[in-house]
Amino acid sequence: MSILLSFACGINLFLFVMAFVNSSTITRPPRVGSRHLTFSLLVPCRNEEDNVVALVESLAALDHPRYEVIFINDNSTDNTRELLVEATKTRPGMLVIDADPLPQEWLGKPWALSQGLTHAKNDFIVTVDADVRLSPDALSRMDAVLTRTQADFLSPYPAQIALTLSERLIQPLLQWTWMTTVPLRLAMKSSRPSLAVANGQFFFIKRSALITSGSFDSIRSSVLDDIDLARVLVRNGFHGGVCDGSSIASTRMYSNFREIRNGYGKSLSQGFGGGIGSSVIALLMIISGLMPFIFSFTGSTTAAIALLLVIASRMVSALSSRSLLIDALLHPISSILFVYLLIYSNLFRKKIMWKGRSL
Repeated sequence: MSILLSFACGINLFLFVMAFVNSSTITRPPRVGSRHLTFSLLVPCRNEEDNVVALVESLAALDHPRYEVIFINDNSTDNTRELLVEATKTRPGMLVIDADPLPQEWLGKPWALSQGLTHAKNDFIVTVDADVRLSPDALSRMDAVLTRTQADFLSPYPAQIALTLSERLIQPLLQWTWMTTVPLRLAMKSSRPSLAVANGQFFFIKRSALITSGSFDSIRSSVLDDIDLARVLVRNGFHGGVCDGSSIASTRMYSNFREIRNGYGKSLSQGFGGGIGSSVIALLMIISGLMPFIFSFTGSTTAAIALLLVIASRMVSALSSRSLLIDALLHPISSILFVYLLIYSNLFRKKIMWKGRSL
């Protein structure tokens, strides 16, 4: 057991160091933006009647002078289309289109984005999820980042709003996983697809790079459309990655445990390469997150150090993403819940319905 605890200590030291380095070096939007580039925002909407009015107001308030917004009604079965048309009818630069029926070989989001792309006119394609809210200066500040870095693609990671206990246990792990495992500044320049990181909630892609890489056709059946698109872009010689978007964007992905289970259930197993990869990750979460907590009560100094290190890595990630520091103390419980979601995803992914569609 002492060997496993020493291993946990080593793992958690690595996680803490990586989190500290990434937090210190991650690209952040400057306070003062610029207005050099042009943007086409593609916003897929399927059964989003609770979101679209606030969404339109958020995007209409952007202070950048050179952008258009294309809302894609993806065969919604509720009042999404009607609400979009009403909310945008007096707003220039906003277009509502209807996606064609979903082809058998496509998943919904890539299909909707491909439909929107045919109407886009500007240099940068920006995908925005319907539950994301942008600050008025979001485009201007990202204009400055893209101009300075010359990145072909860049994904500002939004602040993740978590209100219920289940959200607070799981949502902070999203950023923590890549903050502690991927050298972000190196990944920005790397030609290795395995280092590619992106978040489709808010994703900037140079139009020419996207088209050269096969557009959204290249990820037509991908559940992890953001990561897979980033990998396709890197394979085609383009560079980019993740930056801190917590000061310019926010989102509440899920509002209860059922939504969390279905949301992670549809993609988590794929994110780790299926059953074998999921088993490895589950084992590492148990060793690094749960065992130190349990054995710290036996008086093990090694376990206590390992526990403090993993909590410290969570705190560094929380500071970087503007989330609650206190939630880092719940990491052992988060580890158990994460392992459950991994198991659920591997066993039931094919049975999950997402927005009225099977995967």
